[in-house]
Amino acid sequence: MTRDTAIFDIIRQERERQTRGIELIASENYVSDQVMEAMGSVLTNKYAEGYPGKRYYGGCEVVDESERLAQERLKQLYGAAWVNVQPHSGAQANMAVFMACLNAGDKFLGLNLSHGGHLSHGSPVNFSGIMFHALEYNVREEDGRVDYEQLEQVARAERPKLIIAGASAYSREWDYERIRRVADETGAIFMVDMAHPAGLIAAGLLKNPVRYAHIVTSTTHKTLRGPRGGVILMGEDFPNPWGKTTPKGEIKMMSQLLDSAVFPGTQGGPLEHVIAAKAVAFGEALQPEYIDYQKQVQKNAAAMAQALVDKGYKIISGGTDNHCMLVDLRTKFPDLTGKLAEKALVAADITSNKNMVPFDSRSAFQTSGLRFGTPAITTRGLKEDMMPWIVELIDKVLSDPENEQNILAVRKEVNAEMVKYPLYAW
Repeated sequence: MTRDTAIFDIIRQERERQTRGIELIASENYVSDQVMEAMGSVLTNKYAEGYPGKRYYGGCEVVDESERLAQERLKQLYGAAWVNVQPHSGAQANMAVFMACLNAGDKFLGLNLSHGGHLSHGSPVNFSGIMFHALEYNVREEDGRVDYEQLEQVARAERPKLIIAGASAYSREWDYERIRRVADETGAIFMVDMAHPAGLIAAGLLKNPVRYAHIVTSTTHKTLRGPRGGVILMGEDFPNPWGKTTPKGEIKMMSQLLDSAVFPGTQGGPLEHVIAAKAVAFGEALQPEYIDYQKQVQKNAAAMAQALVDKGYKIISGGTDNHCMLVDLRTKFPDLTGKLAEKALVAADITSNKNMVPFDSRSAFQTSGLRFGTPAITTRGLKEDMMPWIVELIDKVLSDPENEQNILAVRKEVNAEMVKYPLYAW
């Protein structure tokens, strides 16, 4: 068969782009050789609708072992009683929870998207906002932290069936205990979407929501450093979907509802090659050196946030407890949009993403903010002493974002430095 030079040339170009640049998108990371090898394995050939031991196809004995291993490692990683490793993405994991726990039109409460929430937590253009009645809570304008008083007020007044904690652009630890108390008081199911800080949580550096929430969802490809995909977890304590607390023995009932919501409710055949890669990533996260990696992610984030503050940038909430930070550009550059800032940085081989900030004066297509994160550069081997250098380059670009010669000079400096941090040996 003739080699597809067109697509493999594109893949080569993307590898070169990733290798030569500084990756600061908070939701991105670089997988290990083992994870990539598993994703490119013959397991991609196997159709395996259903679950281990209960498949709709024959010949699943081997992939059953792989999926069971992924399940057991994930349980061990977070102390979960039950898990589902089949969701193709974090959004589909969230959809499965909605399908299992809510009826169309039911109320749920999540963090406002423009204040750092996620698309699947109630955006009007997402299934969550289209099929269900989305309520929202915000962060406080004065300090950029979650307004728990408002959350409690809305929950008591509206009695949502589901309360969601978790965000795509929030840099602080969550008060899971407080949200659980209000969920119990109002008869709501408490769900945590830990997609962003999942790796830090696995390393014991942030609170484990499995101990507080009824249901937890996550992606596997951000701080967790695995393949692109999603998971669902539960501890021992949860209410039933109709609002009243049930005994621990009823976990089987909820697990069956969630399993059915994943398959056949929202997905067909699982991606067994990706599930194998998830198992590899979970195994890596169980190793002692993984804790050192996540500690470095935190150190790098704290150092980057401080360097940005020292340069006059405003960090929403004043700093970071995790891997990411949200920058309000208006304090230093009132006329600079996130869209233009992102474009200029990408041209300099510094990748970040535009992001709305709380109480933004611009639209989601322009934005007044940028989101930065440190998982990928930490995987590359950069330490906290390099963060001021990165911020210096960011500031140089944003100070003159349409100066092509300036951008070219920054790009050359970036490329020369990143050669010292090889990505893959092959």
